[in-house]
Amino acid sequence: MQRKWFQYWFNSPYYHILYGNRNDEEAELLIDNLLAHLKPKADSKIIDIACGRGRHSIYLNKKGYDVTGIDLSEQNIKFAQQFEQKNLHFYVHDMRKLSYINYFDLALNLFTSFGYFETEKDHVNALKAFRKSMKGDGTFVIDYFNTQKIIKNLTSQEIKTIDGIEFHLSKFVSEGKIIKHINFEHRLKDYAFEERVQAFLLEDFEIMLEKSGLQIVEKFGNYHLEEFDELKSDRLILVCKKA
Repeated sequence: MQRKWFQYWFNSPYYHILYGNRNDEEAELLIDNLLAHLKPKADSKIIDIACGRGRHSIYLNKKGYDVTGIDLSEQNIKFAQQFEQKNLHFYVHDMRKLSYINYFDLALNLFTSFGYFETEKDHVNALKAFRKSMKGDGTFVIDYFNTQKIIKNLTSQEIKTIDGIEFHLSKFVSEGKIIKHINFEHRLKDYAFEERVQAFLLEDFEIMLEKSGLQIVEKFGNYHLEEFDELKSDRLILVCKKA
């Protein structure tokens, strides 16, 4: 089977160079506010789906929770595994495939770690797997960009120089996806990557979540958990329960 864009790009060291400015403070702000709002029990088991290098998982574990992080990227998981301990574990796993049943009190999918697949069926299958991994009274939180605002403020061309590498970025909307082309040269070699993320709106999530047996109980528009505004909010954060 042909490898998808995310399998190449997320495994590349250049992904982490380009997005190295994603600071831990932002991740910790979201986690702190979610924990204060949701009030999970001290012995709660938490899964971080598409955990990347594990920054959310590691912080949750420091808060005393039993945390499992999964990600499709072998390189991300290899990096995260250096932080493993008794109640913190990382595994290479495709979110569309079931790995746990009725196990987690809280399932998290953060920082637009969704919308990568070509079909709605794939996305619904992933949501069904999340649902099955949760206990009956478990909670699922998905944090996505606010598509309306992203498209409204899309910068078509941009150049970023980081660590001596000049990244040429072009962004556009096509076939219901927000697409970013990433081109650069490093050590006399040319590189080209792309990101293709579905331009899901709140209505799309409502449909997919219903099909997967989940229902939205709360909506937020930023990491301070303020009200969602489809024109102004930076994020679309949905808190869900089993239907």
